[in-house]
Amino acid sequence: MISDDKRWIGMITIGAMVTAMSVPALAATAGVSAGVSEKIAAKMQEEESSGNAGVISALGLCIDVSAARATISAGDTAVTGLGVEIETCGYKNLGIANVESNLNVREEASEESELVGKMPRDAGCEILGTEGEWTQIQSGEVTGYVKSEFLMTGREARDYAPEVSSEIATCTTQTLRVREEPNTECEILALMPEGEEVEVIEDQGEWLKVSVDNEEGYVSADYVSVSNELNKAMTMTEVQYGQGVSDVKVDLVAYACQFVGNPYVWGGTSLTHGADCSGFTMSIFAKYGIYLPHSSAAQANCGRRISASEAQPGDLFFYGGGRISHVAIYIGNGQIVHASSQRTGIKISNAYYRSPVCVVRLLN
Repeated sequence: MISDDKRWIGMITIGAMVTAMSVPALAATAGVSAGVSEKIAAKMQEEESSGNAGVISALGLCIDVSAARATISAGDTAVTGLGVEIETCGYKNLGIANVESNLNVREEASEESELVGKMPRDAGCEILGTEGEWTQIQSGEVTGYVKSEFLMTGREARDYAPEVSSEIATCTTQTLRVREEPNTECEILALMPEGEEVEVIEDQGEWLKVSVDNEEGYVSADYVSVSNELNKAMTMTEVQYGQGVSDVKVDLVAYACQFVGNPYVWGGTSLTHGADCSGFTMSIFAKYGIYLPHSSAAQANCGRRISASEAQPGDLFFYGGGRISHVAIYIGNGQIVHASSQRTGIKISNAYYRSPVCVVRLLN
């Protein structure tokens, strides 16, 4: 016969064990089965005595609940035992580009099919289905097919995502002021439109420290929404050119765009292994006999300044607050190509994703 004191001590001890066991059980991932709890409960029943039967029954119930709540695998989609889908970085059925540089996205499941986009290394996508050795995906504005062998999926992708995702602040107001310091009295570094995204470096409460084209600034937490995100695929929409654009400008833009997805490297000038913003423009224009200094501020003093409304493909757009700190190549249709940041590399953006300081023409 177990005394009341010993019975209470036993219940407290086992209660502590239940608490300790329930935490990893709730955090468990693929492969957890409710049948495991039945085997544990059965084993415990073999060893029970009249004094601890109620405690063991309660422990078995706790394990059953934990197992029911634990995450299990249903195909490649993470779900709970209660049937609730688990999202990772906004994706229910996550895929991650497992390549050295870029993963081609094609219109159809064929090597001969048209290229509709590119997924940079570690970019995320929603897996829509499979077709032979191909996987249909959706990432950003791109929907198409990628070779399955170059796509990380399932639990491997979900476990890897936190290592390569970034905390992103999305502008929720018409014009977001990015400031040089966390106050409203300092200089404005950039003006960004609603829907534009910036990477969060540090949450300081009322202010967020962010990265804008690899330059640090601050935005009010009241005017952004914050989420953890992976890079997305880049569209390959053909650029439409207006009248009066020379063949050399068309060729320069096409040449520049072929390096989209390649890395950003501070101080770099390599179009394949990494360049910063002015290193990118310097290397592009060098191919056409125009040699620029390796500085965005210095490049702004080259050529002839024009208004943004006059811009043609091949013109340079300059950005900054109190000083010029970033440069990009205008490619037409309201878009630019530029070496943006370490997170995104060389990419295509809206030419007015932040207000341009000036526009310069180097080619007539």
